[in-house]
Amino acid sequence: MFTKNADAAILTAWKGVHYKNLGRGKNTSIHEFRLDKDTVVPTHSHPHEQTGCLVSGRMYFVVEGQKVLVQAGDGWCIPGNAAHSVEVLEDCFVIEVFSPAREEYLR
Repeated sequence: MFTKNADAAILTAWKGVHYKNLGRGKNTSIHEFRLDKDTVVPTHSHPHEQTGCLVSGRMYFVVEGQKVLVQAGDGWCIPGNAAHSVEVLEDCFVIEVFSPAREEYLR
């Protein structure tokens, strides 16, 4: 399956977090996220492994109590069911892959 970025709808996960669905397979989905400066994504968990890369911006991830500054070019892999949150320091552009596919993001 191919997705043309220009044709992908911009959706909102919650205030300050906007995303596009870029593709999906049998076991994974890939998404583009735009996070607005000063957005706080509250602590949450989900069964999906979450692997990503920060294309631009700066933010803090807190994963299982460990706070890490993430800057452009940095990547991560958060295990399924791990409690995590995000504090956005600058507008951020993120690409993330979820396994299994994140069905609620595939509307």
